[in-house]
Amino acid sequence: MSDKKYIDQATGTETVGHEWDGIEELDTPMPRWWVWTFYATIIWAIGYVILYPAIPLVNSATEGLLGWTSRGEYAKEVTARERQLAPIRAAMVNSDINSVATNPELRTQAINGGASAFKVHCVQCHGSGAAGFAGYPNLNDDDWLWGGDLEAIEYTLVHGIRQPDHDETRFSQMPAFGRDGILQSNEIQDLVSHVRTISGDETPSAASQRGSVLYEANCAICHGPNGTGDRLQGAPNLTDRIALYGRDRASLTETITNSRYGVMPRWGQRLDPATIRMLSIYVHSLGGGETAPQPEQTAEAGESDDQS
Repeated sequence: MSDKKYIDQATGTETVGHEWDGIEELDTPMPRWWVWTFYATIIWAIGYVILYPAIPLVNSATEGLLGWTSRGEYAKEVTARERQLAPIRAAMVNSDINSVATNPELRTQAINGGASAFKVHCVQCHGSGAAGFAGYPNLNDDDWLWGGDLEAIEYTLVHGIRQPDHDETRFSQMPAFGRDGILQSNEIQDLVSHVRTISGDETPSAASQRGSVLYEANCAICHGPNGTGDRLQGAPNLTDRIALYGRDRASLTETITNSRYGVMPRWGQRLDPATIRMLSIYVHSLGGGETAPQPEQTAEAGESDDQS
């Protein structure tokens, strides 16, 4: 390898002075336009460092003379969007929730906004498709502990379920029949047989017959004489084929022995009224939403409860 430079006779260009196995490299200068472009990028980079945040520091970065930040730009966009949505949010909050749901424009806005809020606040428990998990209700079906009309759903969202610091929360408490010594283990198994019989999971048997007597004495006051539940108390319907914690014997045994105590946050202290209303309408639209009870239906239900 040689380090001697010389002028290439064919091109008139000086070589770099290196040679490998007879192969030499020409020291051809870069095109002038490329050199000036390179200088321009250097000048632009220096200007960027001066004007914008660029140099990392211990806890932040240099601010730049313009005071620009990506968070500031985001805040401006959010503020502009909030101003744009303010009339729609006001219309949602200031109107009856049932009238909002029947207004095509407001309903569309509510469902879109509710779907976004659901992905942020609700999927952790109810799942991305709102189908729930064991202990977390499926919001797509028509099985509701506290009611599935718009007003009932909104109330549940605002006040939560079993929130000890809130007097208006949804609250119910099932006795722990086994843990508290109310029933013996064999009696609990008879009661499980009865519950599985009225739900159609087992055929009638001597155990279910014994369980029916225990049910009447211990459970009918909340779940009703026929096991159809009571929404005023949040007592589930035991005759359908939907069970929050499972319908198998092991799950029912655990429920009766130790009780359950599921909770849900009261979103009234975390979300604004418009977001809660949008969530209510979105959940109602998933497929299991019910119509609002009519006054005459409520009166008839009250008379029926009085007679029973």
